[in-house]
This record gives sequence, C-alpha cells and structure tokens, in this order.
Amino acid sequence: MGEPREPGVPTPEDGAALVALAVAAVAARLRGLEHTPEVPASVVLAAPGASFVTLERKGYLRGCIGTLDARRPLYVDVVRNARKAMTDPRLPPVTVVDWPELEVKVAVLTSPVSIEVAGLDGLVAALKPGIDGLLLTDGERRSTFLPAVWGKLPDPYRFVEALLAKGGWPAWTDGIRAFRYASVDFADRSPRSPL
Repeated sequence: MGEPREPGVPTPEDGAALVALAVAAVAARLRGLEHTPEVPASVVLAAPGASFVTLERKGYLRGCIGTLDARRPLYVDVVRNARKAMTDPRLPPVTVVDWPELEVKVAVLTSPVSIEVAGLDGLVAALKPGIDGLLLTDGERRSTFLPAVWGKLPDPYRFVEALLAKGGWPAWTDGIRAFRYASVDFADRSPRSPL
C-alpha cells in the first residue's frame, strides 16, 4: 500500500497520460495535423493546472515552454505547451529529423509562493536546492527556472545568478520579487519510429 497522495497531485498514471498527450500533440504537428485531445476521466487532469513541456534531443534542449498559473484544464495546458515548445523562440524549430530521438518531459507545477527575503544572500539561504523552482519578477519582467535546472546548476548562487542573467538583470536589485514552486515530473524517453 502506497503513501496517500495530496489532492490535485498527479498519479503516475496521470503523468503517463500527460506525457502521451504531449507526444501526440508533437507528432500531429510534425505531420501537419491538429491534435484535439478528449477530455480525460481523471479529475486532476481536467482541473485547472500549470505545466511546462520540455523537448530534448540527445541531451540538448530543443524547446521548453510552460505556464506558471493554473488558467485552463491541465491536459489542455500540456497540449498547448507541447505545441509551443516545438517553436521555442530561443531555438530552431523541432522537425521530423528530431522526432526519433526526441525526449518529451512534462512538469506539473504547484502555485508559486512568495519568498520574503532581504537581498541576494537572503534568497540563496532560503532556497531548497533540488526542490524549489524559482520565479523572479520585476514589473513586467519575469524569469523562471524549473526545479530540474538544479541538476545543471547545483550551487545556489550560480542558480540565482544564471536566472538573473536569463531574465536580463545585470545583478540583484531591491525591486526583484522571488517566488518558489515545486514540480512533479514525468518523461518519455522512448525511441520513436520515423513519422
């Protein structure tokens, strides 16, 4: 018998369904088709949710797009983000050449919670490496790192400094607000047949 799950947290079965939806959306788009998913039976997948979809090929990022706020059903959010990740403006578009080796990852996010700290040192001390996703905001400017980024940037100072650089901030300023969130991650690394 497993541990009881929190309400709203996707089960492994929910995660497999979300990844399958993302894979189907990418495959359909590569074929020039539109993928319209059916409403899932899972209450968690049909409820509003926030997600990121990451596409990688041979360990290299091919796209990563997501939402931080739960504004639409989770399954719709995943399909939308999978399509958008294919044309991540930071990278060349995903093509059929990528398909056979494309890894599809789905991160389901908790709601961001404010981290009340004084300065960069306070933020670094408050972070939980490997657990916290981090969102920085300043007016209209926003930048985030998913918790998975800790795998590449395990030092908290480097993690925050890289996120500041990603967001276009030369350094920490008092106007920056910080928020933490967690994610439940699912992936499909299966080799694929050519389309």
